[in-house]
Amino acid sequence: MRVVVAPDSVGPLSAADAGRAIADGWPLPREVVVPLGESGAGFAQAAGDLLGGERRTVDDHLVVRTADRLVLGSRAVPVAPAAPIPEHGSSAALGRALRECLDRADHSEPPSEVVIDLAGPDVHDGGAGLLAELGATADVDLRAGVAGLAGLTRVNLSAARARLAGRTLVAVTDAAGCGRSLLGLRGITAARGREAGQDAALLLDLDARLQRWAGLLGLDDRPGAGAAGGVGAAVLALGGRLTTGPGWGAGASDLASRMRGADLVVTGCSRYDFATRGGGVVAEVARLAADALAPCVVLAGEVMVGRREMRTMGVEAAYPVFEADPVADFRAPGAADLAALAARVARSWRW
Repeated sequence: MRVVVAPDSVGPLSAADAGRAIADGWPLPREVVVPLGESGAGFAQAAGDLLGGERRTVDDHLVVRTADRLVLGSRAVPVAPAAPIPEHGSSAALGRALRECLDRADHSEPPSEVVIDLAGPDVHDGGAGLLAELGATADVDLRAGVAGLAGLTRVNLSAARARLAGRTLVAVTDAAGCGRSLLGLRGITAARGREAGQDAALLLDLDARLQRWAGLLGLDDRPGAGAAGGVGAAVLALGGRLTTGPGWGAGASDLASRMRGADLVVTGCSRYDFATRGGGVVAEVARLAADALAPCVVLAGEVMVGRREMRTMGVEAAYPVFEADPVADFRAPGAADLAALAARVARSWRW
C-alpha cells in the first residue's frame, strides 16, 4: 500500500514535523513526506524543509538558498478589520531584503529561480518601493507609498529588470491574491476603502495614482496585479508570475507524479472547519489527489465539517485529534497526539 503524506503545519508543529509524526504512526510503507505551507504562514519553513540547503535570516525574513533556488520568506502581519488604506505604507522593506539576498547570491552561483513570499507589512503602493530597492527610478519618491505617487510622469525599470535578468521570478501569495485586481471597482483601493468607509474622492484619487503607475509599468490590470497591496503588479512588471505557497511546493516536489499510483493521500491542518476549509494546503492536496484518482483524508487538531460537505471539497474523510468544542479554546496537538491519531486512522485504511 502506497501512502503519500503532504501536510500543512498542525498547531505548533511545522509541516515537516507534522508529516514525520503522521509517518511515524502509520505502520505501512509510504512516500517521503512532502511538507507544504501557505504564504505568510509557514511557507518558507516548509520550503526549507522540502529543499534543504542553507538557511539564514535577513531583516526578519527567513532565506533558503540551494544551488539553483533562492527563497525569501515573510510573515503575515495582521490587519485590523476595516483599517483605512495605508497611504504611506511601502514595499521597500521587502525589496531591500530581496536586494541583499541577490547581492549575496552574486558572490556565489546565481540562482536560476527566485521565490518571494509577498506576505508582510500592510502596504498599498503597487510594489513601487520594492522596484525602487532593485534600482527603478522615477520623478517621485517610489519609497513613499501610494501617497508618493502623486505627480508621477515617468518610471525607468531598466536597472530593476537587469537585476533579475536570466532568472525566473515567482511570487507566492494566497489564492485570492492570485486573482486580485489592482484597479477599478474590483480593485484594491475600492474594496478596502469601501470597507473602511473612506471618502469617495480620496479613493478615486488613489486609484488614479495606481492606474497611472500601472500604465507606466506597461501593465493592463491583469489578475494578480493587486496581490499584497499591488506588489503583484511589480512582480508582473519584472516578468514574474504569481502562485500559491502550496502550489509552488507541489510543483517543486513533483507532488502530482508522487501521487500517481498512490492508494491514499494524507494531509493535515490545525483546524478543518467551514470558515477555512482547512486552508490552502488541504485544498491543493485534495485537488491533486482527485486528479490522481486517489482518496484524500485529513488529519486535524479539530474537525467541524460533516462528511457530506467535505466530499464536495474533495476530501473522503477527516479525523480529529480532539473532539471539536465550539466554546473552548483550540487545543494544539503535539507530535505524539498526531502519531497516535495516524495509527488509529491507518487501521481503517489498510488493505
